Amino acid sequence: MTDIPPSPETIAQLAPNGVLRAAINYGNPALATMDTMTGELSGVSVDLSRELASCLGVPIEVVEYANARSVVDGARENLWDVAFTGIDPERAKEMDFSPAYLLIEGVYLVRDASPIRTISDVDHPGRRIAVSRSSAYDLFLTREIRHAELVRGDDPTRVADMLIDESIDVVAGVRARSEMDAQRISGLRLLDGNFMEIRQAMATPIGRPAGARYLAVFIEAMKASGLVERALRTHRVDSGKVAPAAPH
Repeated sequence: MTDIPPSPETIAQLAPNGVLRAAINYGNPALATMDTMTGELSGVSVDLSRELASCLGVPIEVVEYANARSVVDGARENLWDVAFTGIDPERAKEMDFSPAYLLIEGVYLVRDASPIRTISDVDHPGRRIAVSRSSAYDLFLTREIRHAELVRGDDPTRVADMLIDESIDVVAGVRARSEMDAQRISGLRLLDGNFMEIRQAMATPIGRPAGARYLAVFIEAMKASGLVERALRTHRVDSGKVAPAAPH
């Protein structure tokens, strides 16, 4: 719980329908995963959503998404009240962000036999990089890549398969997903290091200033209380780390 109780305006903005609609992206295992037998979602973002609903004194409704692009589309369509997404200037056109609560690495995956050995080898003419469409790393690489070609896939759980099925040289992704893919598909390896650090935050659709201010306070309280660190351990997320406290 935070030390600052939510105002009626805050509750009205974060739960305008009397329920907190929390967008959960289970396509990123650092945020949430879906039990294939029961369909139940669990993860750091689920735990934070439940805690926020408790602080607001409202019930929670989980809105499920398989990828980040659909979460952003949901903001435009007013389908959720809070979400968990990487901070990016393009997304800031649609939503307001809390300070980061989690830092996640963006990494590259290649075939074992690939001549690409380091991150600096990736951005060269003629090379093709597969990314999950509209992900935080897609937005980042769209701005940063100068010579290679970005090839976008719609299912983040299958982007790595493009290394096998198509003439792709590199797959970009979050470390948790890339490590899972390297175990799932034989003959792949991760490049050392990372090409970016994704600052994962809570967000609310733009135009809810009281709600956005409360999310900033809430996230800082969740980091300081140890809830984020405990959630990482509980859900065995070892590919992300708690973000430092935001500067005052």
